[in-house]
Amino acid sequence: METLKIEVPVMAEVYARGEKPEYLFWVGCAGAFDDRYKKVARAFAKIMAHLQVNYAVLGKEESCTGDPARRAGNEMLYQMQALQNIETFKKYEVRKIITICPHCYNIFKNEYPDLGGHYEVIHYVQFLDELIRNGKLKPNKALYKETRITYHDPCYLGRANDIYDEPRTILQSLTGNLVEMKRHKSFALCCGAGGAQMFKEAEKGNKEVFMERTEDALETGASVIATACPFCMTMMTDGLKYKNKEEEIKNYDIVELIAMDLDL
Repeated sequence: METLKIEVPVMAEVYARGEKPEYLFWVGCAGAFDDRYKKVARAFAKIMAHLQVNYAVLGKEESCTGDPARRAGNEMLYQMQALQNIETFKKYEVRKIITICPHCYNIFKNEYPDLGGHYEVIHYVQFLDELIRNGKLKPNKALYKETRITYHDPCYLGRANDIYDEPRTILQSLTGNLVEMKRHKSFALCCGAGGAQMFKEAEKGNKEVFMERTEDALETGASVIATACPFCMTMMTDGLKYKNKEEEIKNYDIVELIAMDLDL
């Protein structure tokens, strides 16, 4: 697969030219700083370049949404971060936001309105699902046609926002061998990292949540575990390492699977 070099448009530069992008691509903390999730952010940028989507990123002006602060109980910090972001959005007349993180999606969609931030918020699975349905995005269905893939529902896509069908439609466009874990959709088990749990030590118990969830995935016999959240990716990858399965079973984000299928 060739490495596709792309120019990622930055909002300040685009706006200075008198242009107004249709979408703000919110990269998020994981997409900006986590080495593994940077690959997901790059994959989505390549897909948008391939589709000639009119978008821009904030670059150095992007800050945290405040979600981890609020989940950890620091309401003051959350509101400071949220209000700062809302002012930045006002400056660039942002109306539509695409995220690659369910936590960013949820807080923009459901909690920013309380502070005056009203936007059309789209998670990338909704964006890609619509493009596939209307024929603008056509996966080759060659790379993963026979691959057994299972999908882990992120809490903030599934139970929090009822987004269950879109990721499955995307995966079914890639493989004819999508298998469900015994606990899926509204019954799916959390990866164990949400609610700011990612940033604290494990509590007492018989087994960590991410190990239990990894076992659910392994029981399907899938060779690829598909995720759509940076927290879920971290925890599932850790689970595969603990089980010594990281060589034979891969954890990819849905965006990466689409990008690889399109050879981007």
